[in-house]
Amino acid sequence: MPIALPDLPYAPDALEPHMSRATLLVHHGKHHKGYVDKTNELIASTALEKKSLEDIVHETAGDPSRVELFNSAAQAWNHGFFWTCMKPGGSKGPVGELAEKAVDAYGSLEGFKKAFAGAAVAHFGSGWAWVVIKNGKLSIKSTPNAETPIASGERPLLTCDLWEHAYYLDYQYRRLKFVDAFLNSLVNWEFVAERLAAAEVEAKAARSAA
Repeated sequence: MPIALPDLPYAPDALEPHMSRATLLVHHGKHHKGYVDKTNELIASTALEKKSLEDIVHETAGDPSRVELFNSAAQAWNHGFFWTCMKPGGSKGPVGELAEKAVDAYGSLEGFKKAFAGAAVAHFGSGWAWVVIKNGKLSIKSTPNAETPIASGERPLLTCDLWEHAYYLDYQYRRLKFVDAFLNSLVNWEFVAERLAAAEVEAKAARSAA
C-alpha cells in the first residue's frame, strides 16, 4: 500500500485563533500532501514500496544517493507527528514524570519552555524544534530542513515546525510570537507525556532483554 496522508486529528478551524484554518488547509493539504505524494512517487516499484514511512526514513538517512527520498519521507513523518503534538485549546503544561524530567534538565518548567522557544527562534532558516528523550534524558534541539531525530535513534516527544509555511499567513516574520502561541495555547502535553511513558516502557524492556 502507498504511504497515506493522515487526516488532521481535529477540524481545520479547531486551532484558531492561534493557527488559522487557512494555514492548516495549505500546510496539511498542500505541503504535507506534497511530501507524501513525492515519497510515493520515489518508492514506486522499489524494495521500499512496502515499507513503513519510518522504515523509509531510517533506510535512506545519510545516503547521498537518496537525499530526495529522505527529504520527502522525513518531511512527511515530521508533519504527521507535528499535527498530533497539538490539540484545540492546548493543555496547561507538563505534569508528572514529564514535568520532573523537564525541571531536572532545565531547572524549572519556565526554564524548559524558555529553552524550547530559544532553540526555535535561534534556528536559522527552515527546520524543526524538538523535545527528545534518549538514554532516559530529556533534551531540546533543532534540526535543519527535513532532518529528524528518528534518523539518529532519539525518540521525539514534541516538535514545532519552523518552516515559514507553518506560520507566515498568521504571524508573518514573527516566529517568536508563533512559538509562544504553540507552547502556551496549542501543545497537547498529555500526548507528550504518553510518548515519554511509552519510551520508558520500551527502555525498561530493552534493559530486561539485555
